[in-house]
Amino acid sequence: MAVKWTGGHSSPILCLNASKDGLVASGAEGGDLITWGEDGTPVGHMQFQGANDVTSVVFSPSCPTKLFASHGETISILDVRSLNGSLDNFHVNEEEINCLSLNETENLLASADDSGAIKILDLEKNKVTRSLKRHSNICSSVAFRPQRPQSLLSCGLDMQVMLWNLQKARPLWITNLQEDETEEMENPQSPGQLLNPALAHSISVASCGNIFSCGAEDGKVRIFRVMGVKCERELGFKGHTLGVSQVCFLPESYLLLTGGNDGKIMMWDVSSEIEKKTKSPAKHTHRKKTKRATYTKQEENSASITDVEEHGKISPKLNIEHGEKVNWLLATQIKGHQSILVADQTNYISVYPLNEFKMS
Repeated sequence: MAVKWTGGHSSPILCLNASKDGLVASGAEGGDLITWGEDGTPVGHMQFQGANDVTSVVFSPSCPTKLFASHGETISILDVRSLNGSLDNFHVNEEEINCLSLNETENLLASADDSGAIKILDLEKNKVTRSLKRHSNICSSVAFRPQRPQSLLSCGLDMQVMLWNLQKARPLWITNLQEDETEEMENPQSPGQLLNPALAHSISVASCGNIFSCGAEDGKVRIFRVMGVKCERELGFKGHTLGVSQVCFLPESYLLLTGGNDGKIMMWDVSSEIEKKTKSPAKHTHRKKTKRATYTKQEENSASITDVEEHGKISPKLNIEHGEKVNWLLATQIKGHQSILVADQTNYISVYPLNEFKMS
């Protein structure tokens, strides 16, 4: 079902990004970076010195030939028209970088690393202007909020999700995903059930800038709403049997892609739940109070997708048995069609054109 883009990498692919001109970049283990045309043909190759894994790649929206790539503790700025060398290199993180995020005005680049630190690189001054240190374990994902160039979100293996404003050195808001699920921990485990901790792997912010999702090791997807200087959890559901390694909102929508260590890729439409809660804030407050009383062990252990806030069910619009642990998900236009690009433990990219699927 998937189209495979081969002939580029020789090791597992870790990250993907696409330019507005349709070029795709992929980074792999061992310092390998490839650019691809829309037909799946490799058009450029770069091997970084030191052979550190290429963990994140981000195109500039305003200058689609400019690419930011993290490898080891270094950020390189590249011109994809000529991958002979870097235009610039920045060694600003003390440990391996896991994720890059460029703000909407393209003057700030955030880099999250294994120490838990997030460095904010000012691209006009070419220096670090903020060092955000609050995560006590690996910071796995960071994302600037659309339309708010001074605001970003982060999550990490300390099970914490944080909201930051760059005018302050401390987070505006923090939640611990494990503490948020205390009602589940109070329930005894069923025989043979392994309870995975809610290590947070991935964050994605919807185009509106106020709704974001987080995927965690406990197999759950959580949806939050930013409310000024704090966030509220809107929705929580479980579709993956293992950790959720990737979450990705489709542009200009509340369609959410999730990828897991169980080799599954799912697409969810959370728009109705978000709109419902926007229209009835009073009911939302009531639901938050009653959530824990009505949540049962049976719901947690069942295979169905459960919306724990609504006591109802949310089902995936799309369920793809991909078969490999998902390292990165990307939603982009390929040859005029919205497509899902997947990086996994193999050395090729899998492409799923959405127009070939029947949505439920």
